Amino acid sequence: MSEARGADVPSMIRIDRLVARHEPPPPAPLAVPVKTLLAQYEKIPTATVSDVLREQALLDCAFPGNLVPLLTERIVAGIAFTVKSSPNTRITGEMTIRGEMLDALAEDAFIVWDTSGDTHGTMWGGVMTAKVVGKGVKGAVIDGGIRDTAQILAKRFPVYYRYRSPNGSLGRCQITHYEIPVRVGDVFVRPGDVIVADIDGAVCVPREIAVAVLARAQEILVNEDRIFEWVSQGKSVAEISAAGGYF
Repeated sequence: MSEARGADVPSMIRIDRLVARHEPPPPAPLAVPVKTLLAQYEKIPTATVSDVLREQALLDCAFPGNLVPLLTERIVAGIAFTVKSSPNTRITGEMTIRGEMLDALAEDAFIVWDTSGDTHGTMWGGVMTAKVVGKGVKGAVIDGGIRDTAQILAKRFPVYYRYRSPNGSLGRCQITHYEIPVRVGDVFVRPGDVIVADIDGAVCVPREIAVAVLARAQEILVNEDRIFEWVSQGKSVAEISAAGGYF
């Protein structure tokens, strides 16, 4: 049996770029302060953000439409903090990793929780809401169940979720990882990406283009004001389209 030759062995499969995408380093600093960026995003509807992402040929940035908002009155933006869980009857260790995950959350985080398609337990409830509100967490996208809905509503905490159930998580699912890339529907989310959410749903903006997307979204809002003005003036569709407007 021949021994491996180290660097002399030809590469049978190249995965460096895949590893870099799926196991990225800590998020790079943004070109503007986080709070400034998020405050500006909270003036931009998700539909406008999605249109800008489409201009970048990014068509899979909106979270599935079956994730519904518990609150609908405002736009909220935060920095993606990811959680991964899966259905599991094992209980030992669940509270330990859950506590570690909650301790790791920081101000302005926006939780994105990949449940591996769980349909039985609930990943989010009243006590967790009270804990993260106290830490300044902005919201949560839970691809699964929530409970203690009245308690969440009392805290005015924005949550996007798939279903409600009284079932708790212990004995039904376990957290396996946090702060790793996850996929919810068609959306690939990395820790540090920007999440924007409103009554229409939630959108993930890749961190490396978050500042540019914001600038273009602000430009589009100004253009839309012009279009609405033209409509109110009674201009025809042809006239508006000729001037660069759209419907």
